[in-house]
Order: sequence, then structure tokens, then C-alpha cells
Amino acid sequence: MAYIQTDVLYTREYRDDAINMGKAESFPYYPATAFGATAFEEIKTAYRQGYTYIRTNNPDRDVLAGLMTRLEAPELEAASTVLSSGMAAITATAAALLQSGDHILSNRCLYGETIELFDFLFGKFGVETTYVDMADLDAVRAAVRPNTKMIYTEICANPTIDLVDLPELVKISKEAGALLVVDNTFCSPLSIRPLEWGADIVINSLTKFLSGHSDILLGCVTARPELVEKIYEFSLFMGSPADPFPAFQMIRALESAPMRIERQMSNAAKLAAYFETDPRIVKVNHPSVNSFRQRDLAKKLWKDDEKITGMMSVEFCTEDDAKIDAFMKQLKYVHYAPTLGGMRTTMSHPVTSSHNTTPDDVRRAMGITPALMRISVGIEDIDDLIEDFRQAMSELE
Repeated sequence: MAYIQTDVLYTREYRDDAINMGKAESFPYYPATAFGATAFEEIKTAYRQGYTYIRTNNPDRDVLAGLMTRLEAPELEAASTVLSSGMAAITATAAALLQSGDHILSNRCLYGETIELFDFLFGKFGVETTYVDMADLDAVRAAVRPNTKMIYTEICANPTIDLVDLPELVKISKEAGALLVVDNTFCSPLSIRPLEWGADIVINSLTKFLSGHSDILLGCVTARPELVEKIYEFSLFMGSPADPFPAFQMIRALESAPMRIERQMSNAAKLAAYFETDPRIVKVNHPSVNSFRQRDLAKKLWKDDEKITGMMSVEFCTEDDAKIDAFMKQLKYVHYAPTLGGMRTTMSHPVTSSHNTTPDDVRRAMGITPALMRISVGIEDIDDLIEDFRQAMSELE
């Protein structure tokens, strides 16, 4: 008879012959750091096609990767790998596919930390980055070099919502022999699928719209299987594959993502239409409004104005901190949060947050002023949302 200490370590009674073990209504959470084996042949098989060590492979991560491939590339030969954050996805992609002496041609309007990554980390290791306004296709073509190996952009830029002409960028990247990498976080595959337009790699911060609950930190890369394999292998050395628990949470979150995100995109278009009518708002950055500087391009990329993005930014009639502060305090539902994509509508001030290290003249050239507020639209009743903004606007006068 074994002692109790041994019993608690090795007693695991369950129905291993049950026919429906793999049909749980909710996919199970597998937190195990390793999967054991009882025979050498079983070990060999596990290394080829099973599960061994948590950093190398995990059932929750694999199921999530399959779901993301289904969302981003349902008709293409593609694969996905899930990493610990959106920044980990960007870092692993660039690190796995570039080497010293290579050149990145990047959109100048990007998430601030992506710019810092390219400049301070990859610059340190001999990868140079050139930033151009990708709304100017001639500038893009002129900036291509013989050693340009990657063209990098967001489909919908943070925070100015600048769009890129995806079909034309695909042509430029093919002519240059460079990989076109598109960050799809602001739109999600429920809005647009860059791989279907010819992009090589698509990155999503799952932390944002696809999660929706503001409680998950994950990133994903989707591309041709041979590219994903390189990125996956590099991520193992980085130690950045996703933890099983957020992957488990994300599988559940994706079940409601289409309903949530469709509501957010629709709400954003309706809210943008209201902002167009309010004199306290001097600029509305959302592709659905006629005043949007790239309205024709928006029509080229999307057929439905209410299925573009839940993100927008607006420029107030004042840069006065005190007035903007009073406006924020007057809001009843909408609030400040340094994230996006959640079910509740939130605001972020780029000059204070994402672009706080960018020089003021550079920010203004990008269209980012102290009067600019980024808005992530939630799933609230649209009439309540519009009224909340309307009743606070007098504070800006």
C-alpha cells in the first residue's frame, strides 16, 4: 500500500475509454507544463505529432491558432502561431525573417512601440527602417531599396485611421521581392482579410477587438505555413509562445467575436456620423464619413460603411487641457483607458500615451495634435452613446 504522498501524486482515475472525451461543450484548459509518456516509442511519437513541453506545444494554443487561420484565411493555404502579446508577434516576425543589412520600409503612422522596436532594437542589430507616408504610393516606390526585405504597415493606422491601398502595396512588394506585413488589429478579420488581397503576413493583437473583454494578452501571426514555421521556431528561442490560460480564454472569446465586432463597427459608423454634425469636433477620422480624406480608398476596400472598424479619432475644437479634462469628467459611460477593442467605449489621448515620446513637430506632421482623441467604440446602445458625448460637448467651448 503506497503512502498518501505517493497516492496523491499518481492517482488519476478517469474514463479514458469514454467516446466523447474530445467533445466537451467548452474546450478544456490544459495548464500542464509537460505531457508524460510510459514508453520510448510513445515519446518518439509525441515529439513528432503530440504534446511534450508547454513552451513547445499546447492543445489550447493549437486550437486557437487553427481558429485564427480559419478567420484570416479560410480559403488559403495558411497557418497561424499564437504568441504572448501583439508586440511579441511583431518582434518574432521581424527577427525570424530579417538579418543584419536588411531594410524595412514602414508606414510612418504606426503604433508608437512598433516604431521604437524597429528603431531601437532592430536598428541596434543592423536592420535599418525608413518611414514614409504610405498614402503616397510614389513615395513608397521611391523608398524601396535593393535590400528592402519587408514592407510593414497597419491596414488602419493608430491613431489617425490612415488607410493603405492594399492592392497597390501588394504590387510594390512583389516587384521589390519584399514581404508585405500587415497589422490588422484595428479592423480584425471580421472586417478585412489582408492575405486574401495578396499580403504575405498578417498580425493581430488578440488583446484588442478579438478578445473584447479587456482581460487577455495575446498576439497572432498568420501566413503561409513555411513562414509561420520560421516565426514559430524563433518564438521558442524568445520564450514568447502564448501561455495556455489566455489561449483558453481566447477560444471562448472568439465564439462571440463576430456579434461583438459587427456591433462595434456599426456603432462606430453611426457615432462618426453624429460627430460630423457637431461644431465642437473639427475633424472626424473614420472611413465611413464623406469628409474622410481617403473616402474613395475606403470604398475600394470595403463595400459596407458599417463593417470597417470600431476605431476612430476626433479632433476637438481646442487643445486646452483644462477644457478637455472637464469634457472627460462630464461623460457618464465613456471613459479613458490605455487599450482598445473592449465592449465598453473608451478613449485614449495619443499625445499622452502611444506617441508621448514622438517630437511635437513629427506628431503634428502625422496629424496627431493635443486636441486629438482616439475612440474605441463599444457595444452600448448607440443612442445612449451619442447622448453621452452630446451632453459633455459644451465643456469644450
